[in-house]
Amino acid sequence: MKLSTFTDYNLRVLLYLAAHQEKLSTIQEIAKVYNISENHLMKVIHHLSKNNLIQSVRGKGGGIRLHRKPAELNLGEIVRLAEEKSVIVECFGNKNQCCINQSCRLPPILLKAFDAFYQALAQYTLQDILLNHQIFTLLPIATEHK
Repeated sequence: MKLSTFTDYNLRVLLYLAAHQEKLSTIQEIAKVYNISENHLMKVIHHLSKNNLIQSVRGKGGGIRLHRKPAELNLGEIVRLAEEKSVIVECFGNKNQCCINQSCRLPPILLKAFDAFYQALAQYTLQDILLNHQIFTLLPIATEHK
């Protein structure tokens, strides 16, 4: 299964925020560290905020931070929320035009495989994959923008 870029960015933002829990972070700084457009990150931040994974603090000195501790953020939940609109095969989507849909035996097998994938992810939290905040200072893009 290939995760979407949107999911990748969700995980990157959460990793960054988990590594910098002592402060509020900004979209601009995260965009610079990962070399991602601020426009794309705005969509990710909105999604994460809407799903109560992060908090957004408005105003001067504002920014974003994790809403829960990294140990309370389940990877299965994070990926499932980010991939909720993904349709990997046509028969799982609203616009199913497959002519063998009524007799096809593949969908239940794929559903079982997806459940196993998400169950494997659900065994881990953001804390389990947390990076040391110092790794971000070693990234080429981060050192260029100091």
